[in-house]
Amino acid sequence: MKLNLLSVNVGRPHILGTVNGETVLSGIAKKPLDGDSVFVGATNLEGDGQADLSVHGGPDKAVYAYPTVHWPWWESEHRLPCGPNTFGENLTLEGADESQICIGDRFQWGEALLEVSQPRAPCFKLAMHTRREDVPQLMTLSARCGWYLRVVREGVAPLRHAALVRTFESGEMNVKDVFVAVMHPRIARETLLRVSKLPALAHAWRHAVARHLARQVP
Repeated sequence: MKLNLLSVNVGRPHILGTVNGETVLSGIAKKPLDGDSVFVGATNLEGDGQADLSVHGGPDKAVYAYPTVHWPWWESEHRLPCGPNTFGENLTLEGADESQICIGDRFQWGEALLEVSQPRAPCFKLAMHTRREDVPQLMTLSARCGWYLRVVREGVAPLRHAALVRTFESGEMNVKDVFVAVMHPRIARETLLRVSKLPALAHAWRHAVARHLARQVP
C-alpha cells in the first residue's frame, strides 16, 4: 500500500480563542510546509508542537494523519470546506481510510519509519479550529477520525512527490473498528478484550479500554 502525501503540515502552539473566559492554547492550526524535506523526530515533525502535553503529543501521537477520501462527505453532507489541515493533521493523505489501516501497520517515509498507534479522539479544540461546534460529534458518529503514528525510526523525509509506503501489515484490528470499540457506549465485551490485546495500541487507548471493561459485568 502507498499513501500519497498531499500536504505536510506543522504549527507551533498559539492562542486559539477563549472558553469560559480562559485562554485556549493549541497547535492544531498548522500550515503546509515548503521546501524539499522535514526531519521526523521521536515526538514531532520539525517545526510542530502541542500546547497541552498531558493529552496531546508524545511518542504515541507524534504524527497525525487524515485521509482526503472523507472530504466529499464533509463538504456535501455537512458543508464543511476541506483542505490540508482542516482537521489539524500533520499528514494529509490519499490512498486509504480507517477501515484499510490497522493498528501496528508500519510505513516508510524517507528515512523515517512510522507505526500506526491509535485513532484520533476529537476534542473541543477541533470545534474551535473548524469554527463548527458539531464537527467533533460528527467525527465521532461517523468514525472518520484519521490515525496517529509513533516514530519507530527518526530521519529526514521528503515533501515533494512523496508517499508513505507500507512495509509491514500487522493483520490486527483496523483503526475504524478500534475507534468504534472505544467510543461506543455498548460495545461487546469480547470486542473490548480483543482491542486490549493489540500489541501496538497506544498506552492511553489501552487505559480507555480497561475503564470500559471495568464498568462491564464479566
